[in-house]
Order: sequence, then C-alpha cells, then structure tokens
Amino acid sequence: MATAQITYLGDLRTESVHLQSGTAILTDAPTDNQGRGEAFSPTDLLATALGTCIVTTMGILARRDGIDLRGSVVEITKVMSSEPPRKVARVVVKMVMCTAAALDDDTKAKYVRIAHTCPVAISLHPDVVQEVTVEWRNSKIADSE
Repeated sequence: MATAQITYLGDLRTESVHLQSGTAILTDAPTDNQGRGEAFSPTDLLATALGTCIVTTMGILARRDGIDLRGSVVEITKVMSSEPPRKVARVVVKMVMCTAAALDDDTKAKYVRIAHTCPVAISLHPDVVQEVTVEWRNSKIADSE
C-alpha cells in the first residue's frame, strides 16, 4: 500500500495526505527559493523527520525502560549549502530531554546513541552533517517554568 498521496496545488505548494490516517501536510517552497514560506518546505520536513525520528525512537526505548520523556523538546535548525547544488548541508538537533528521575551516565549514553542510529539518521546521505546535543533535565519543562 502507498504511504502518501501528494497533490501539486500550484504556486509552489503541495498537499501530502498520509493514506493510513488521512492527516494532511502542506508544503511551500521557501522564501529564499521563490516560495511563500507559509508552510514547511520539503527540506524542512527532511530536517524535522530527523528530530522526530530521534525522539520517537528514544520514546520507544523509554517506554520499554519505564521512563517518561513527556515534555522533552527538540529544536531543529536546517542549514542549506551555500554552493550549488542546493541541498541540506547540516541539521542541528538540540534536545532537552525531561525525566522525572535522574538517569545515570550509562543510561543517558544509551539514549544518545539512538540519535545517531535512528532510521532517518542512518538513511541520510553521509554528507549531511548531523549535529546533535542533548541536555538532560530531571523534571518536566512545564514544572520548571
């Protein structure tokens, strides 16, 4: 079965529908490439896929380990190459991982390894630099604000 159906809406905009759930995502070309920048660009989705894959894979492991990661936040910065051809050169992933209990260094290292071995991370071309930093907090972000 197909995963998604993409319709070109014109004016450099697409609508992608996830066929299993019916969820839709709009994309626009970015403003630096003739677009409106009113939605994710295709390369934004690529960078975002890395962050969501990392935290989802960590969540799978955390569920198995009985660790609650709710409230954790991942910030993605996509950096395009300055030289042709136009491509994603680097993705900066800044993670603030929140847990109710302190984790030992071995456990933290196990979770950080996921950042480099999740399916998206290992699917990206080796030329795409993946800079990942992880900060650990022993409480939910909402609790500390």
